[in-house]
Amino acid sequence: MKDNLNMVPFVSVENMMRLVLDIGIETAMEGIAGYIEDDFRRWPLFDKTPRVASHSQDGVIELMPTSDGIDYGFKYVNGHPKNMKEGLQTVTAFGLLASVETGYPVLLSEMTLLTALRTAATSAVATKYLARKGSSCLALIGNGAQSEFQALALKRICAITSVRLYDADRAATRKCARNLEGSGLEVVECATPQQALEGADVVTTCTADKQYATILSDNMVGAGLHINGIGGDCPGKTEIHRDILLRSDIYVEYPPQTRIEGEIQQLEADHPVKELWQVLTGEIEGRANEQAITLFDGVGFAIEDFSALRWLRDALETSDRYDELDMIADPDDPRDLYGMLLRERARMG
Repeated sequence: MKDNLNMVPFVSVENMMRLVLDIGIETAMEGIAGYIEDDFRRWPLFDKTPRVASHSQDGVIELMPTSDGIDYGFKYVNGHPKNMKEGLQTVTAFGLLASVETGYPVLLSEMTLLTALRTAATSAVATKYLARKGSSCLALIGNGAQSEFQALALKRICAITSVRLYDADRAATRKCARNLEGSGLEVVECATPQQALEGADVVTTCTADKQYATILSDNMVGAGLHINGIGGDCPGKTEIHRDILLRSDIYVEYPPQTRIEGEIQQLEADHPVKELWQVLTGEIEGRANEQAITLFDGVGFAIEDFSALRWLRDALETSDRYDELDMIADPDDPRDLYGMLLRERARMG
């Protein structure tokens, strides 16, 4: 990227698609996963706060900020399950990376696509450290906008070879199966969640309805399973039966946020959970044994978006898939912003 403090690189949806296709979808998610692992290993360095949320009866709008003391990043994201029925995206997002030293923005990007990539990458990181060794079969419950990314990330990073699909909307399952043709995965369309879980080592739930739901019931989950509960999260929305939580080893990103939004909102406020970053640093164990049920209660945290933006900034060093925006006022005298306005009026005639 050009070294011009007054021009901010902007990655549009079109350029994001082209950049990811240039790199390769699976390669991009593997790259983002590497940045997530790096940042999780330096977790204590980051500013951390639950996302700032504005809830309505239709959905939620959130800001997700963090900083490592060198860079500052935030994401704007919404979650509106009703949008799908209106032909709109359930989740949209954009994000910004800035220099802590100057406060100047250094990158602005769409993050609807980038969030899908980083969410799948995060699931793959959790699965890599928590699932049984040799896991090869994924059950994917919820076959909407996130599903293909989830399947391909686990294929690339965790050596998943087959995926069993279920969605209450059979058209979504057919869509997902069609999009995964030629991916190298064995794809099985299933009529029920129970059928999808047959023979699965890993199950990922990614539904979007804003309600207390039971996508996984207790009798469906056997010993040794790893669960990624990553569906769009908010207070009042769950996917997994409480009894499953009670017999699982639960791993989260940031407990103060997950207790508000995640599956564990169903549990007592002091129910013990483990933090995923500590598994990566070796401070705590991951899977205890082959029979344990492990649950990654993933709600999405700002550090993961920060990692994705860092990955994107570095990817642009060898790519021209961006535009430059004139976002920073730059008067000749920093004290004379009004004078800059007067000079522009003179130029306009």
